Amino acid sequence: MSVTQPQGFRAAGVSAGLKSSGGKDVALVVNDGPTHDSATVFTANRCKANPVLWSQEVVKDGTVRAVVLNSGGANCYTGPEGFQTTHAVAEQVAGHLGIGAIDVVVCSTGLIGLANDRSDLLAGVDAAYAELSADGGTSAAEAIMTTDSVSKQAVVEGAGWSIGGMAKGAGMLAPQLATMLVVITTDAVVAAGELDQALRAATRVSFDRLDSDGCMSTNDTVTVMASGASGITPSLPDFTEALTQLCADLAMQLLRDAEGADHEITITTLNAASEDEAVEVGRSVARSNLFKAAVFGQDPNWGRVLASIGTTSAQFDPADLDVAMNGVWVCKGSEPHADRSEVDLSGRELSVTIDLKAGTERATVWTNDLTHAYVHENSAYSS
Repeated sequence: MSVTQPQGFRAAGVSAGLKSSGGKDVALVVNDGPTHDSATVFTANRCKANPVLWSQEVVKDGTVRAVVLNSGGANCYTGPEGFQTTHAVAEQVAGHLGIGAIDVVVCSTGLIGLANDRSDLLAGVDAAYAELSADGGTSAAEAIMTTDSVSKQAVVEGAGWSIGGMAKGAGMLAPQLATMLVVITTDAVVAAGELDQALRAATRVSFDRLDSDGCMSTNDTVTVMASGASGITPSLPDFTEALTQLCADLAMQLLRDAEGADHEITITTLNAASEDEAVEVGRSVARSNLFKAAVFGQDPNWGRVLASIGTTSAQFDPADLDVAMNGVWVCKGSEPHADRSEVDLSGRELSVTIDLKAGTERATVWTNDLTHAYVHENSAYSS
């Protein structure tokens, strides 16, 4: 399971004392090769954490040999000392592996403004290196959890090759990644340029379509490493399809674990003039606190859906919009249709379908409802 399912990878997760709970908080994933091709996407937030600033330089040549991650502190806006800590961590990993620090991606997650103790972090790297194993994927996945209630892992099998992945994230799920760290491994032979194409295609329709609360993190990183250990070179379409499947699996795990959510909401916009406009409409509904609060109250309030559609620049006739909830068309032609009582919101899953009648394109965006528990979780997180 997870990142050590593909051949050529070892991983570990250990406790370095960064978390007050004493839980695992340092993870290390190593690519033993024979190839070390890689691709990475980062948060679109202009305010980026020190590990992102470091790792953006690391990935430029398409070679990554290890990813080291910590939970407990984001190492974001911690001054020059924080960047030096990131560099020191990369050097520590590189020293153990006999490689250059410029081939080590560093990731951190936790509170912004919290400086991780460098000596504890370096000791955690030493401990993680000592525990590296081909069975260490689950421990690594556990070590990157923050407010996550469960670890997130997935595997997709190809024809003689495989892809494995681990993720963390349970809130601040917004466009162009989420508050997530994701490490993906494959034993397929895939060149860095093709990995980049596949990763961007996969994240565009998975992680980038999560919009839990409209908040974008400072630390988001998704890295894929290819060991080539299977000796098999899949076609780019086949590899992209498998990678997209894996990313979608992890994205749905993130959504199901969204902080305090009672409902997972799938918003599909049909018959838009363009895919971008379909995404814009879905995202507008996903970001409506009024709509999300209504779902929490099990109220199929389609009026709040139409109000959200009206804030977008998408092409549509305001007098001719259709909306369905869990398959019940509660609105047709921008007028009441089926009785709202026919919509059952007692379960966790809600599908919202919007027909713009303006073209042939479609897109799906995922979100969750706004609950008391979400507010409590995010008000108490720093304490």
